[in-house]
Amino acid sequence: MQTNGARRVGTHHGPEEAVRRSPSPRPNSAPRPKLSLEMRPTGDASSPSSLANGALRQKRRPPPLQRAKSDFGPHRGSRSGSDDETQEGDDEFKMRHGWESQFNSDEYLTFLTQNFYMYFTDKRHETGGIPKDPNASTRVHDWRMKDRLKTVSAALELCLNIGVDPPDVIKTNPCARLECWVDPTSPNAGPGHSPINQIGKNLQTQYEQLSMRTRYKVLADPTVDDTKKYCCTLRKSAKDERILFHYNGHGVPKPTPSGEIWVFNRNYTQYIPISLFDLQAWLGAPSLFVYDCSDAGLIIENFNKFVEKHELENADHRRKDPEAPSQNYADCIHLAACRRKETLPTNPDLPADVFTSCLTTPIEMAVRFFILQNRLPSAITLSDAQNIPGRVSERRTPIGELNWIFTAITDTIAWNTLSKPLFRKLFRQDLMVAALFRNFLLAQRVMRVYHCHPQCYPEIPSTHDHPLWQSWDLAVEMILQQLPDLIANEKREIEYEYKHSSFFSEQLTAFEVYLSQGAAEHKVPEQLPIVLQVLLSQVHRLRALVLLSKFLDLGPWAVNLALSIGIFPYVLKLLQSQAIELKPVMVFIWARILAVDQSCQLDLLKDNGYQYFISILSPHTALSVTNGEHRAMCAFIVAMFCKDYQQGQVVSSSPELVESLLFHMGDDENPLLRQWSCLCLSMLWVNFPEAKWVGIRALAHQRLCERAIDPVADVRAAMLHALTTFIGIPDLTDQVAQIEEFIASWLLIMAADGNTMVRRELLVFFSAFVNRYKARFLVAAYEQMVEEVEVFSRGKAKDYLDSSSDYNTRPYSRSLDGDAPVDLRPISQNSVYSAIWKQILNLSADPQPDIAQSGSIIVDNVIFALVDSPLGAQAEAIMEELQQSQSQPTTMQFSAVNGTASTYSQPNTRPSTPPSPLKQEGYWSSGLKRTASVAASLRNLAFGPTSTHSTPDKSQSLRGPLPDRTVAPRSRLPSEWSRPPDENDRHPVLSYQPAKFPSPSHFKPRDQTAHPEIPLKSTFYEWSVEYFREPQMKGSEADEPGSVDYNQRLWRRNRNDRIIAETQPLKEQAGTSRWNNSCGFFSNGTQPTKMYFHQFEDHLIVTDDRDSVCVWDWLHERRLNRFSNGNPKSSKITDVRLINEDDQALLMTGSSDGVIKVFRDYESQKKVELVSAFRALTDLVPSNRNAGLVFDWQQGRGSMLVAGDVKVIRIWNAGTEICTNDIPARSGSCVTSLAVDQLEGDVFIAGFGDGAVRVYDQRCRPAEAMVKVWKEHRQWVTNVHLQRGGVRELVSGCRSGEVKLWDIRNDKSIRTVKATSGTQRTLSVHEHAPVFATGSDHHTVNVYNTTSGEPLSTCQPHSSFLQQHRGAPIAATTFHPHRMMLACSAVNDSHVNLFRCNTKKDLSEETVVAI
Repeated sequence: MQTNGARRVGTHHGPEEAVRRSPSPRPNSAPRPKLSLEMRPTGDASSPSSLANGALRQKRRPPPLQRAKSDFGPHRGSRSGSDDETQEGDDEFKMRHGWESQFNSDEYLTFLTQNFYMYFTDKRHETGGIPKDPNASTRVHDWRMKDRLKTVSAALELCLNIGVDPPDVIKTNPCARLECWVDPTSPNAGPGHSPINQIGKNLQTQYEQLSMRTRYKVLADPTVDDTKKYCCTLRKSAKDERILFHYNGHGVPKPTPSGEIWVFNRNYTQYIPISLFDLQAWLGAPSLFVYDCSDAGLIIENFNKFVEKHELENADHRRKDPEAPSQNYADCIHLAACRRKETLPTNPDLPADVFTSCLTTPIEMAVRFFILQNRLPSAITLSDAQNIPGRVSERRTPIGELNWIFTAITDTIAWNTLSKPLFRKLFRQDLMVAALFRNFLLAQRVMRVYHCHPQCYPEIPSTHDHPLWQSWDLAVEMILQQLPDLIANEKREIEYEYKHSSFFSEQLTAFEVYLSQGAAEHKVPEQLPIVLQVLLSQVHRLRALVLLSKFLDLGPWAVNLALSIGIFPYVLKLLQSQAIELKPVMVFIWARILAVDQSCQLDLLKDNGYQYFISILSPHTALSVTNGEHRAMCAFIVAMFCKDYQQGQVVSSSPELVESLLFHMGDDENPLLRQWSCLCLSMLWVNFPEAKWVGIRALAHQRLCERAIDPVADVRAAMLHALTTFIGIPDLTDQVAQIEEFIASWLLIMAADGNTMVRRELLVFFSAFVNRYKARFLVAAYEQMVEEVEVFSRGKAKDYLDSSSDYNTRPYSRSLDGDAPVDLRPISQNSVYSAIWKQILNLSADPQPDIAQSGSIIVDNVIFALVDSPLGAQAEAIMEELQQSQSQPTTMQFSAVNGTASTYSQPNTRPSTPPSPLKQEGYWSSGLKRTASVAASLRNLAFGPTSTHSTPDKSQSLRGPLPDRTVAPRSRLPSEWSRPPDENDRHPVLSYQPAKFPSPSHFKPRDQTAHPEIPLKSTFYEWSVEYFREPQMKGSEADEPGSVDYNQRLWRRNRNDRIIAETQPLKEQAGTSRWNNSCGFFSNGTQPTKMYFHQFEDHLIVTDDRDSVCVWDWLHERRLNRFSNGNPKSSKITDVRLINEDDQALLMTGSSDGVIKVFRDYESQKKVELVSAFRALTDLVPSNRNAGLVFDWQQGRGSMLVAGDVKVIRIWNAGTEICTNDIPARSGSCVTSLAVDQLEGDVFIAGFGDGAVRVYDQRCRPAEAMVKVWKEHRQWVTNVHLQRGGVRELVSGCRSGEVKLWDIRNDKSIRTVKATSGTQRTLSVHEHAPVFATGSDHHTVNVYNTTSGEPLSTCQPHSSFLQQHRGAPIAATTFHPHRMMLACSAVNDSHVNLFRCNTKKDLSEETVVAI
């Protein structure tokens, strides 16, 4: 199961492989499975519901890739020799801390090996909550036939002159005689029923089977005047609709070379030609012409020439009189029986009007053609072709089913042959045109055999050899095979039950094969029109809908194809069905349609179709839809129905719907349902006060606020979106104001949310709230500025911090205009408006660039409004005074956009224009937000360097200033013992080239020339809609065997296995060998302070004393990338980790301003980008001293343990992106290092500045979480490390040079090693091998055996020839997690040295070289 915020990617086998990055039982994030159509079975296995279950249930996905084998822990049943030495005489010892019991449960080990989660890889991290196509929901789709026409009138002109052959036609004997299946020479016609009248009546009847609503007029052997009269009459009555003109010229000469057709004079003694020019003038357009005569192609060729002539006349009339009416002649469709110089077939087995028969009676003609082409060994005759039982309109009868199959086949042939616009025009615009063109495809096939080639305009390709005609022949053959029995059954001679064709079930199977094989290539499915026809049948409807839903799941291109084929009227009609088994699939289909095209709202309003989905949302309705995602889709459908559609809001704003949505918000198992319940309420409330009052009566705002700590970030963002639309009722009563203040105060805690998308939505809410109460925020902003001046004027920032408790009683006493002092008391103090304003200032300096930019827009908007208000003059004076206070010295501002330092300058005059484009921030927020006084006044966030009155070398906690450390916390010890070893390092001023900050890919810098406008616009809803446009029924491309991503992951897994297999045997040698074999040397360009090896890639991460991150290929000594971490001035990177190392790792950095940042593609200069940034500790100011921020990463749980110069250890969950626990450190000193158990993740260890080492257990209550404390160290703990492999040694070291080994079961250390004689600068422990290394202030790195405490080697990092720093302290050391490799660097030296262990292989090579 996929979890929100954590993606499982692999498994492997064997208990010995469980410990390398050993995940915990499950991440603390709510599960969010893929969309499915799975339904609860009702009835037996043959019931429709059971069929739906089988058809809709997901196919079992291929097993995920196995994880790389590892040996972080000991093999079961095996023991290294060093273990025996560690526990003298204890043969039962296997692992420290009693953790060998973790490997005794096979079930637990199996779970560990089969689950591995990846973090910060969800869509919200890739897109930042920004939709890929913001205009997708408003784009106009062309599947609707806006110019739909009807053929309202028809002139059926029969020029037969029965008994008289035309002079240019020589008929054979025998020849074709039937006209409309009537033999004109038959003497059986009764009185008053002349052959010509019977033929005309039959022709009308045949056309009526195609269109009953068309008015027909039969013109039997007409004259010119008759033709003109009826044509003009039809055009007058039809207005702008289409007219059909059917011309049968079998009794008149062929058309003239100019395309004239022939009729008769009144006495029938002459043939009179009718010019196409005149015929166009009588009929106009739009018109449909059918020509059943020889040389019919001539008519089409000449017709368009006369149309051009008419258009020229119209243009000439318009030039003379612009108001003159003009007639349309161009929109005409033509069907002709043959080309020019072709004669109609005279085969006596065919009717004389074979073209008309194909167009109007296709089934009889097709069956007759099949009999003629395939002589069957049976007694079936040509006359039997017209005796197939049943009715064409009844699909369960033989003739009805055959007609149904014919319609599906011809539609499918046209769909796969014609262009989509032409298909819609000919097959979807007009029912009469569609029917005739379907039958025209049959005419192409039939008449081609008899040397005639039917023509049409617009032209279409020849389809006579399409493979689907073979399916048609099979269907006809199956009917004819049963025909004798069917006829006998009708005569009641025998009892026979008709066997229905398997055509549709076979085509559905072909469509299913397409979905499983070829759909990924976006290939248009040939069977889609057949699926449309199958929806008409109750027998196959459910299966067809299931397959259709799977097709729609492929994406918007599939939805557009289905809509263009004409699927919409069918699924709209099915909303009236009460069939329970159809509800899940109907919900899915409608969700996909509305995600692509929002214009279906009016269709849902008709016939109350929206109620279909509202009823499913009701928790009290007994339905088969038990899957929460189907209800989530219903909420999405209702939300789209209400979006920008007030009529939809009106009919949906019922208390029952609101209660249902509020009920579903409490469904902890379905985050998608919670998210869309919030968004549905949001769309219901947009600019609709009546619905908001319905929500107030249901206490919806309180229920929504409870979602502020929802474990899924998408739900929290959706809740903020809903509350943003909730506020703003036009009638601002006291009740409304109280409710909105309650909401705003409740949401203040979300400013510390770790998710970028949530903080962005919070700023959108704040901007709407500020815009609604602008006057109150002007007061809050003004009083904040006055506070700043008070602080600067007294120069007592510390007193100011301590005096906040009696702030309400302290009046302002300063002159604003140089005259008498003004005695003003703060109006906004302790109000929600002041608190929100400070949080907005906080967010305007957010570590995420787009959040900071949005915050600065709000700040700038308020400041501009303040300047333009009656307080403008005083505000300008205050800002000028603040600028003067800051200008001593000039404040250097760090740009979070480009990673460079820039000097801020404040304009001295009232701004009349927006800020200069040269500045990256708003002029107010960028100038003041990063000062220490602002940070102090906010009491929440530090934005930059301290004020001139602050001690520059002392870091302050916003919980209160740190005490002057002249005395150690525990006893009167030298103060430096509790200070970091590198406190007094002084780095020479070298040329430092600022690196570029890798902004998020979706970040777009703000247009500085535009005035800042609020409220801000949210894009979260559009981003959420994209979920229903993406495939959900199939796994990702990376999970498909054979895909590029899958192959790359497979290669990485094999590579990981190989590295582990190569390095694990070396760990025993590492504990006895020397570590002075130099294997790498390169210059970092800046002072290295932190280093970290990738477990499997040849990557070494090096951070410097400022904010640069360098990524090195240590194998080739080549720098891959260098970028800025984006720290404020006077801060540095204090810790670095790599996460998701089994696959594609992400880089996580922590800096001394309390910020955690995650970078993707960190090794690529072109692709590196910021994934997430949040303030993990809100009580830190930027500092280069003290511990700053320290953290550790636990991959299995996705947990970040963060601590530093604060009183708590904060635990962040990467899956939920919220702080899940604040554990009191229970120490007056700062935390200097953290180490967490990487297997289960419950226990972690912290080292402190006073030398204490404490053990915590997260399973206990926070107040009782500290389970062990050791105070054997007397000085600053340099590092504390818990091995991931080996015997899980817990090692700590302090600056005095002592290194101690611990077992959490013991009250004292189990071994102490005096590693250095001077100050211990660094301590590093190998993850597998029994070795640790310490760096001293004497430029030496000492490597010791962890088990025995014996020294193994001493090495000194060397620098270039011109830079010899033989006495410089060691700055950083680190071991490779698997390889026997050590990296180190010295102070005031930019070089990095790599050393490796002298293994037996190395020694043998050296011996050979010596010989």
